[in-house]
Parts: sequence; C-alpha cells; structure tokens
Amino acid sequence: MPRTIRAAVAATAALVVSLAVTGVPAEATPPNIPAYSTAVSRLNSLTVAAESHQTTYSRDLFPHWITISGACNTREEVLKRDGTNVKVDSSCYPTSGSWYSPYDGATWTNPADIDIDHMVPLAEAWRSGAWAWTTSARQTYANDLGGPELWAVTDSVNQAKGDKDPAKWKPSRTAFHCTYARAWIQAKWYYNLSVDSAEKSALNTMLGTC
Repeated sequence: MPRTIRAAVAATAALVVSLAVTGVPAEATPPNIPAYSTAVSRLNSLTVAAESHQTTYSRDLFPHWITISGACNTREEVLKRDGTNVKVDSSCYPTSGSWYSPYDGATWTNPADIDIDHMVPLAEAWRSGAWAWTTSARQTYANDLGGPELWAVTDSVNQAKGDKDPAKWKPSRTAFHCTYARAWIQAKWYYNLSVDSAEKSALNTMLGTC
C-alpha cells in the first residue's frame, strides 16, 4: 500500500487551493523531486523483486482523470501547472499556451499534442505492488499532483514509452536522465513499490549522470 495516502490527498488539495487562490501554480514542473543523495538512499531502500500479476492488469483499475477543481480534471490541472501562459475556457480546456516536453526537448502550442505521462506507468505500478491496493488508493496514485508522477510530454514520446521501466526505455534527452531517475525513484519509494534488478541497475546508471 502507499506510504501515506492521506499525505498524497493533502498535497493534492494544497495544490488545488493554490491554483484557486493565485490562478497559476507555484511550480512549473512536478513538485517534490528529491535531491541526488536522497534519491540514491531511497533507491537503495526499495525492495528488489520480480514483477508479478502482469496478466490481471487493467487500466480501468486506476480511475482517472478525476475532477480536481471546478470544471478541471487532473489532465487539465497538469496542463495549467506545467505550461507557459496557459489560458483555459469555461470547460477548463486550454485555448492558448505552450508546453515544453523535457523527455525530447520539443515545445508545443496545441494541447492535443501533449499527453500526461505517469512517470511510473500504471501497468508498471500494478506489477510492482499496486495489484494489492484498494481502488481508492489506485485512484489517488493515478491522479497524484503532489509528487513528480505526472508530466506533460509529447504524445508520441509517451506512446513510445508505454508501460516500460528505465531498463527498457529512457528519454532521448540524456540531459534529463538524472531528473527522470530521481522522479521515478520518488514515485516508487513514496508508494512503497518494488523494483526489479534490471530496473534498479538502469536507475543507478541514470543517477550517474547527475
């Protein structure tokens, strides 16, 4: 189960309050990415285990995108949070703005070109322990705005990533590998998910670029 589901909910609520009060997010990128030394420590604390329950995964087991505030769902909140000069209509759909995809270095002005990536994909989370969670816990995970789990990225890049872990897929921008590894480790650690041996080795290699 997640370490602190209530903390995740509280963090999300705090972000929503900030958005409601200021109209813009306090961070231009996902929050709570750990420092290098913290990421190393947290990676070493993770349980190393083979993945399991692959055949029982269904995306429907992780309810998303949920309404966060007013007409805005989780995807739209991420687009507002991580974009530049984003304006939305009464349905919370962006009418203008730009989005930089750190995975490949591309910038987009059409929100249709942007996917919201789960740093640790839902299927990967399932295979790493989320199969044992409640539906409520999986919903919290799938809509987590309080940590570095949700990223606005180029849609085709997100589709190429699919449900792969860092042993099987890495962003094309090597300059982002350090941040990617730290964010991945944070999600795995916060939600008490396991890593397999190849995944851990890949993460250590990526941390070596920090």
